[in-house]
Amino acid sequence: MDARIVLLGAPGSGKGTQAKRLCKELDLTLISTGDLLRQAVRENTPLGVEAKGYMDAGKLVPDKLVIGLIKEKLDGLRGGFLLDGFPRNLEQARMLDAITEVNMAVELDVDENMIVDRIAKRRSCRQCGEVYHLVARPPKTPGVCDKCGGELYQRSDDSEETVRNRLAVYHEKTQPLTDLYEKRGILVTVDGRGSIDDVYRRMVDAIRGFKK
Repeated sequence: MDARIVLLGAPGSGKGTQAKRLCKELDLTLISTGDLLRQAVRENTPLGVEAKGYMDAGKLVPDKLVIGLIKEKLDGLRGGFLLDGFPRNLEQARMLDAITEVNMAVELDVDENMIVDRIAKRRSCRQCGEVYHLVARPPKTPGVCDKCGGELYQRSDDSEETVRNRLAVYHEKTQPLTDLYEKRGILVTVDGRGSIDDVYRRMVDAIRGFKK
């Protein structure tokens, strides 16, 4: 499939999980900015060395550097791709336009209260990092990891107040981006409610049925 897709979705919408499955089924290359950064740092590439300097200092990696990594990936790529994690705002979208043409933007639409519920009820194991959900996937013994017996805790950035703040920032930055792709006639919105499999099938159908 020769689609060039940007995947949009709020934190906790489940787009990362869906992205991997979509790429496997539709024969697309997944381009995750987080993965690209980690790989570049691990391989000690020139851009990776530069990015590591910002990361070690606790600073955001500049857009110019991220777009450089994406360009490197695209230059050696054949076939379609799905971008997860970029662009996040209009300026990043302009930078992306300068190196490639996106022909579809897929927005995973999930109710804000549902996202808050998903994240605020998430618990992680201090020892092995296993993740649970107090309702959807609770541990057999409250507060104890099934896998290693470690203590379960709530990450500070998983509190309801923090999640709602993150969502407010996301909507402020990303709404103009959604509007941009809608004006171009390439935006497809998919209902993110229901099981992972239900949402996945909707996304596959939306992508395969898309006609600009």
